[in-house]
Amino acid sequence: MRILLTAFEPYDIWDQNSSWEALVELLHQRGAIPGLTTRRYPVDLDQLQKRLFKDLSAGFDAVLHLGQYPGASRIQLEAIALNVAGMTEAAGDYFGPLIADGPVAYRTMFPLDQWHRELMSLGIPSAVSFHAGTYLCNAVMYLTHYWMQQHGLAKPAGFLHIPLTPEQVLRSHRDLPSMPKTQSAEAISRVLDMIMHYDPQPSVTTG
Repeated sequence: MRILLTAFEPYDIWDQNSSWEALVELLHQRGAIPGLTTRRYPVDLDQLQKRLFKDLSAGFDAVLHLGQYPGASRIQLEAIALNVAGMTEAAGDYFGPLIADGPVAYRTMFPLDQWHRELMSLGIPSAVSFHAGTYLCNAVMYLTHYWMQQHGLAKPAGFLHIPLTPEQVLRSHRDLPSMPKTQSAEAISRVLDMIMHYDPQPSVTTG
């Protein structure tokens, strides 16, 4: 099975991105994983879309995106991606839909309840979430589903939100929850194992 695993570069006040730190730690723990392609995406919608669509055109059986979520205390398994390009609060800018004539939302085909139970059984805090935010984390999940649908492919795609690392919190001087990157990497590793044994459903669910 060929899997695309992505994370994001640092942004805003964060000199690291916990999603990328966890991905690097995963590769450190497991070494080369057969069939796995990894990417680090820019925090820019236009550049993200171009690179994502180029990567997807290479052909993958499944896609798993990772993103940082300051304030999260557990791995969040995202179920829904909305057709909203998002808002940058600092600039006060609002962007319209990601795709003008696209569906309102997509829902992942992955069995998130099963993933949640498995992670909890390993002592890794997790939860199923129904709101991936309104910027690039949501966008990368939505655009992946849209691209798959446009190309007539029923390939599963999902998104995990990763808490900050303790080191990030320490440097930020903020009172925020965190999770060691070793534990985040363990969660990603187990999810990848479950994806490799996943039997895809026949169609993509839209809203």
